[in-house]
Amino acid sequence: MNDTLPTQHGANLPAGRRAVRLLRLLTPRDPRPSEREWRRIGVAMTAGDPPADALIAWMVGLGMGPARALFERALDQGIDAVPDAPEPLRRFFAAAEAPPPWLDRARLERGGEICRLVGNASADVLRDGALMGGYQAAGLNRVLVITGALEKGAGKRLAETSQWWLACTEAGGMDRFGEGFKQSLRVRMVHALVRRHVSRHPAWDAARDGVPVAQMGMAATQLAFSALFLIGIRTLGYLVSRAEGDAVMHLMRYAGWLMGIDEDLLPDDEGTGRTLLYQMGLSLTDPDAAGARLAQALADEPLGRPYPRFARLRRFYARERNLSLNRFFMGAAGMKALGLPWRPLPWFPMIAFPVNTVRFLWGTRSAAARTRMAERGRKAQHRWVDELVGRSRHEIGGAIRHITEAAP
Repeated sequence: MNDTLPTQHGANLPAGRRAVRLLRLLTPRDPRPSEREWRRIGVAMTAGDPPADALIAWMVGLGMGPARALFERALDQGIDAVPDAPEPLRRFFAAAEAPPPWLDRARLERGGEICRLVGNASADVLRDGALMGGYQAAGLNRVLVITGALEKGAGKRLAETSQWWLACTEAGGMDRFGEGFKQSLRVRMVHALVRRHVSRHPAWDAARDGVPVAQMGMAATQLAFSALFLIGIRTLGYLVSRAEGDAVMHLMRYAGWLMGIDEDLLPDDEGTGRTLLYQMGLSLTDPDAAGARLAQALADEPLGRPYPRFARLRRFYARERNLSLNRFFMGAAGMKALGLPWRPLPWFPMIAFPVNTVRFLWGTRSAAARTRMAERGRKAQHRWVDELVGRSRHEIGGAIRHITEAAP
């Protein structure tokens, strides 16, 4: 870890304040960082994931093909299924398989159930709040430029993220051999590969941006998938209680822990999560041309959806609905900074709130009704992802192969 703070840290405070205005309104205490907190966030831009980075160094030395085969065997069957496992591999899995002392599996399951109950409201929030909002961070965008993510379709990027989230929020998904557990470690490996590749790229400026895929960026992403997610689904009418919200925070905390994020950057309650996300947004926000290209591609993604009937009308409605949610999360100034078309009001949350409130209250009136609602919600989420990629079950493997081939 380097104590010299990157110049990108807080480089555009006016834009940062505009971007996190909603979080400040919804945070119980004054979220503005103290000098110590501000420095901690800046230092987190210079820190990677030493255990995963050491694993990737070993994998590259051995050869990515045979090393990844050993990694996948240990992931799918346990490290004991790899006779004479090399020490770097054994050390990595021994740490990942030892649950942290704070882990509460009942809370994991409760958090996953909430994520399933809300159905495709989850897609609206993760797409138009978390993912789109993240494009305001120039430092994170530069990683995407170097890895070629700008040339990938917006739908494909969205599907990769959604597939990981579905795996983590499945019943039993965070058990040792659950898909959420396994995909989180696969994503952690991809992050380490990207970190190694991008940090050696001549276009990367460490003095400006710190470490690629640093603790700061990873933690901010996890908080967008937890603290911001909870704001979004409540805005759309799902009356999640404080205890249920904290269960979602706990689930995403464990997912982040598996992905190599420091525990100090993974809050276990909503209030702390909103405060930390506010502070990180102040530091990260600095909209650039790359972010505008990513944002416009995501905004236009519905225009390519293969609807079988009334395609033109449905594409128009989907795009306008998404822009309405962008307007709620980012405000007019944030949309302007990303080159998105101006919209006067976030009309969709106003329409969705009463409808979803009635649906949620009716769907959770009893344990049996709650189970049925969660099952319907999960089916809807899978259909959305399947339709997005044009086939069932999009895999993260494509991203792994892309970076593997580029790894020095």
